Amino acid sequence: MNSTLLRTLRYFKPYWKLLLISALCSSIVGGMDGVFAYLVEPILKKIFSGGDNSIFFMIPIGIIIIFIVRSAARFTYDTTIKLAGQKAVQDIRNEAFAHTVFLDMAFFNQRTTGELMSYITNDINAMQDGIAKVVCDLFRDMLSTISLLGVVLYQNWRLAIFTFIVLPLTAYPARLIGKKIKKFSAKSLGVMGELTATLQESFSGVKVIKAFGLEKNIIGRFRDVNLNFYRMRAKFIKYDSMATPITEIIHSFGLAAVVFFGGQQVMSGKMSAPEFFSFIAAMILVFAPIKRLQTAFNSVQRSMGAAERVFALLDKSRAIDDRPGALEITKATGHVEFRDVSFSYGNEIILNHVSLKVESNRMLALVGPSGGGKSTMVSLLARFYEVSGGAILIDGRDIRDISLNSLPRVIALVDQETTLFHETIANNIRYGKPNASIEEIIDASKAAFAHDFIMQLPQGYETSIGDRGIRLSGGQRQRICIARALLKNAPILILDEATSALDTESELMVQKALDNLMKNRTTFVIAHRLSTILHADQIVVLENGRIVETGTNDELLANNGLYKRLHALQFNEKEQDKTVSI
Repeated sequence: MNSTLLRTLRYFKPYWKLLLISALCSSIVGGMDGVFAYLVEPILKKIFSGGDNSIFFMIPIGIIIIFIVRSAARFTYDTTIKLAGQKAVQDIRNEAFAHTVFLDMAFFNQRTTGELMSYITNDINAMQDGIAKVVCDLFRDMLSTISLLGVVLYQNWRLAIFTFIVLPLTAYPARLIGKKIKKFSAKSLGVMGELTATLQESFSGVKVIKAFGLEKNIIGRFRDVNLNFYRMRAKFIKYDSMATPITEIIHSFGLAAVVFFGGQQVMSGKMSAPEFFSFIAAMILVFAPIKRLQTAFNSVQRSMGAAERVFALLDKSRAIDDRPGALEITKATGHVEFRDVSFSYGNEIILNHVSLKVESNRMLALVGPSGGGKSTMVSLLARFYEVSGGAILIDGRDIRDISLNSLPRVIALVDQETTLFHETIANNIRYGKPNASIEEIIDASKAAFAHDFIMQLPQGYETSIGDRGIRLSGGQRQRICIARALLKNAPILILDEATSALDTESELMVQKALDNLMKNRTTFVIAHRLSTILHADQIVVLENGRIVETGTNDELLANNGLYKRLHALQFNEKEQDKTVSI
């Protein structure tokens, strides 16, 4: 059996009781077909003999009883197998999401959000149909086929040979068609990922689209991707629709042979008419579940194309993982050292032998031209990426010896991209400390200068802020993020251009909040606006992945180096408080 199919079926193991009930009821439904075919002959004999008029009263009652039992069994197996299938799919989706979230940042940099969404939604939905088919329909229809073939063989083994010859002939085209269905199903799901990505990018960037009048361009792009999806689905539909007609044509040869040779036996008196009609009924009945098996097989192939994509995601290993014996830490003094650190992304060298020591409770500013390696340094500290060479130490301990689960406890991040969720303000702040009380949340908000504007909102801390905090201004969103970091109370703080996207008034308010946040913490500040880091304990100037200058603001201005040139670009000699973002 296909390894992908076996792996899929393992997710049913916890729900074996539902499967057992479904299998028992499925056996009843499958067996009923054989019983029905077997009873045709004695019933016809009684009708044609004309000796027993009671048969005309018994037949309708028998038919009703058979179909009541069959329907009850069908309802039970259909319900139980679908519940088991839904539970299994739920487990797969949970596992896929959990596994994806724990993958490293390099993985997310290589894929679009829409593509990842498609894996968790479209691909797993496609798996669900196949799971139900393989466990339910295949089992039921195989039992039905076996019981009917038994009746056919029992009634007339010579005529049954035609049935046994025809059935294997359907296997080869079914296998070829199944491969094509699997192939184009997987391809169409890949294109669906592109379609989802286009939708996600378009709706999240709708403001830019409207500002630049790009509606027609984005519509054209969507239509191209949608056309590509149609082409893949069209090929899939063609092969999926081909299966049943080919099977019926092959079956027709067997049926024609039985009619021809069986009719001769009836006319020669070797076989009675009731026996012949009973055999024909059984043979026609046996073709029905075989056609359903073909349809179920195609569904399984379609779902296996999706399953292979999902399992490829589940098999994706993390580039960054815990070392054996990694330590769990709950606190740190905040002493940080970069010891001969290098980092490359592919063939591109981003950091080149960087060495730096930062004492506890000090503010370090990282400045320099874009692409110099500033964001890379703090990303390596948070272990979003792994160093290519050297080591980063916290309190003298290599961060690779600290568990990935506990490292975030000692590092807080406030980014230029304010990441808020479509929840209440209280819950967004509580991400800094999941078990925080409302009193702790309010205290953190006050320190972040966010409490006043929060209380002016309709439901205060219980106000839902919309997708990505769209109902708040930029300064308000940033102060919510600062409150979150304050609540976390980590000894190491990373501020990655936290005020770069704000207007002057908002920046002043946020800067006050940041001053509160930086107290008694080791702080790494990345800033293009040099006015925000003039009071830093140490300023490190990076260029082309190397440290070219270090010192205080006054020391660096006296050096006449790169920092002074950057400073001159931003500060007007007559208006020292006017800044220009570079």
